[in-house]
Amino acid sequence: MKSFDVVIVGAGAAGLFCAGVAAQQGLQVLVLDHSEKVAEKIRISGGGRSNFTNRELDVRAPHKHFLGDNPQFCRSALSRYTPQNFVALMQKHHIPFHEKHKGQLFCDRSAEDLIQMLLAECNGSASGGSVTRWQPCSLKDIRYSDAVPEAQRYEVDTGQGTVHAGAVVVATGGLSIPKIGATDIGYRLAKQFNLRVVEPRPGLVPLTFDDKAWAPYAQLSGLSLPVRIETGTKKTLQGFDEDLLFTHRGLSGPGVLQISSYWQVGTDIRINLAPEVDLQEALMAAKQHSKKLIANELNAWVPSRLADTWASQDPAWQRPVIEASDKALNLLAQRLSAWPLTPTGTEGYKKAEVTVGGVDTRDLSQQTMESKQPGLYFIGEVVDITGWLGGYNFQWAWSSGHACAKALGTRLKPAV
Repeated sequence: MKSFDVVIVGAGAAGLFCAGVAAQQGLQVLVLDHSEKVAEKIRISGGGRSNFTNRELDVRAPHKHFLGDNPQFCRSALSRYTPQNFVALMQKHHIPFHEKHKGQLFCDRSAEDLIQMLLAECNGSASGGSVTRWQPCSLKDIRYSDAVPEAQRYEVDTGQGTVHAGAVVVATGGLSIPKIGATDIGYRLAKQFNLRVVEPRPGLVPLTFDDKAWAPYAQLSGLSLPVRIETGTKKTLQGFDEDLLFTHRGLSGPGVLQISSYWQVGTDIRINLAPEVDLQEALMAAKQHSKKLIANELNAWVPSRLADTWASQDPAWQRPVIEASDKALNLLAQRLSAWPLTPTGTEGYKKAEVTVGGVDTRDLSQQTMESKQPGLYFIGEVVDITGWLGGYNFQWAWSSGHACAKALGTRLKPAV
C-alpha cells in the first residue's frame, strides 16, 4: 500500500497551490481530482485571463471584502500570505499581468499562464518533497484511526487503489458551475467527521424575477449602466457602485453579482439608476424651461431605452416636462433613484461564480485550517468564507492553502 505525507482532495486553485507549498516543506503529496483537467475554474475565470487577486484587499479588516458567519476568521491567513506575496510569485515566473479598475489584477495573456505556474511550483521542489497527481481519479472513502502511527492514520480509498497518509486536505470547492465538475463532496466529508456546515447557497450570481412582473423590462436585455445597488436594513446595509446588466429573466452585471451574495430570499434590493445626479432637483430645474418629453429629458442621465421604458409606465410621465405636475416628477425621480425590487430567486449554481456558506469556521483553526478532526484540513471555497467579485476569492484560495501547507510542514516534520 502506497504512503504519502498528505493527500489533497481537489486540484483547483487552493489544492494545487497548497500542494506546491507543502512539497517545498519537504512533504510527499498526493493530489486527487475526479476531473481530467486541473484548475478548470481558473481557466474560465476573468474572461479567460483570471482575475487572480486584488491590490485593494485590506488584511486588517477582512469583513470589508469577505462574508461568512465569521469573516474575521480569514484575517490570519490573509495577513500571512498577501496579494503582494502572490504578485511576487507571478513576477518570479515572469508572467505579465495588468490592473483593471478597483485593484483587480488579470493575466495579460491567458489564465493558462497561471495554471502552468502552479504546476511548476508543484514540480520544482528542491527540498526533497514531491507532488503526485492522480487525474481523473475518484475518491471512494476516507477512514481514520488513532491506533496506528500518525503518518498512517488516514486510509484513503481511491480509483487507483488505497493509500495511507498522515493528513488529508479538502480543497474541493463549492457547488458553483457543476458543468466543470463541482460537487458536494467537501461538505459530505465534513459531515462524515462530525463537522458543522453552514447551508450553502449560490453567490456572485444573477438575480431573477417573476415573468409577469419583469415583462416591462425584459425588452431592455443587454442594456448596461452604472448604478448604486443596495440591500439590507440600516444595521445590515450593504451597497455597491458598479455596472448593472438587464437580462431576459432579470438582472446581472458586477453590481448585481456583488449584491447577490448579501441578498436574502424574500427581501428587496434598491437601485439608483442615476447615481451621479439628484434627479428630483434636475427634473424640477428642467420643468422651468424644457419643452422636451420627460423621456427625452431623462436621456441626459440614463440610457434612452431605459428612459422610454420608465416613461411608458404612467400617463403622467408621457408629456413634456414643462406640463408635468411636481408630484409626477417627484415620484418618477424617487422611483429611479431608489427602485425597489424583490427578486424571486437567482440563476442558481450553474451561473454562480462562488458558493456562499460551507464548512463552519467554528470547527477550523484560523492559523492552520485544521479541523477539530485531527489531521483533516479544509481550504478555499469549501470553507464558509466568500469574497467579493474582483479576485478576492482566489486570494483566499492562495492564503488558506499557504497557511495549511506551512502547518503541514511543521506538523509532519519529514526526515531530511
